[in-house]
Amino acid sequence: MVLLLHRLGLPHKLSSRLDNHHQTPPPEALSASLQAFRSDVSNRLRQLLGNPAPELEFMSLEWIKKCFELLPVINRAFAKMVVDIDYPMSKWEVGAAEEYLSYSLNLLELLNSVTSSISHLNQARLSLSHALSLIETTPSLMTKRATKIRSANSSKDFKVGKVGVNEERPWSGKEYVIHEALLLIKSTGFWVFGIVLSGLSGDVRPYMEMRKFIDFTSMALEASLFIEMTNKGCVIKELKEIDDAVASIADGRGGDAAAEELKSRLEVLEKVLQGVGEEADDLFSKILAGRNELLDSLRRKSSSNT
Repeated sequence: MVLLLHRLGLPHKLSSRLDNHHQTPPPEALSASLQAFRSDVSNRLRQLLGNPAPELEFMSLEWIKKCFELLPVINRAFAKMVVDIDYPMSKWEVGAAEEYLSYSLNLLELLNSVTSSISHLNQARLSLSHALSLIETTPSLMTKRATKIRSANSSKDFKVGKVGVNEERPWSGKEYVIHEALLLIKSTGFWVFGIVLSGLSGDVRPYMEMRKFIDFTSMALEASLFIEMTNKGCVIKELKEIDDAVASIADGRGGDAAAEELKSRLEVLEKVLQGVGEEADDLFSKILAGRNELLDSLRRKSSSNT
């Protein structure tokens, strides 16, 4: 069951529902476990956003990969909280199960968008690598074929599925704790995928779309990132460096040194994209396994009640 609880990540507006008359605050022990989880997530985000401040000049594919790696870390923290309150998924009521199944569908769609963005970048990388191989034999062809890597990439495949949560349901006790924790996981996951997809695509739209479903506005560091991306767009360090090297070669500047620089940067890009792709594939497999396990649990519970 702990393995199943490692598959979490995504979508809606984060806020406490203590003022909602449908919500009943849990006993002190349960509240302490929920607060510990919230503190853990907050600390992880501050570490990620802290030093240096996340200005666009600082944003890099390596940093974006760290954002993506945040999801399984938070999922493990959630798994620990569920164990602490002794409330495994096999005991969840229908409401929590529906929330998990709903957001996991969003997560699978977003993972497909990540895979698509990686594919676009890899195609552009291979095209540039081929063009670079022509530089010694046919330099004129290299000049014609060398295009900016971001121009071949796109966020056109990005989409956000239907997002929602049942706020009319009377949450209480352990169910309330799970509900609130899932809201935080969803909010964090949306933010992460917004950063990842904008970084991979060079398009600020995914981040802006995802940010509609989160509530990190009280975090000054995230707010500064939002301002930077709003004003300047999404400029990723490694991709800009590759574009600069391509421009240098295309207009005849730089010579062999520029070609070697471009070759080196393309190799770095390949490794980073491979790492992000592996993270995406692993998370996709865990989400599918988690959905199957939860559905099996629901079927068994339904059968035992008939």
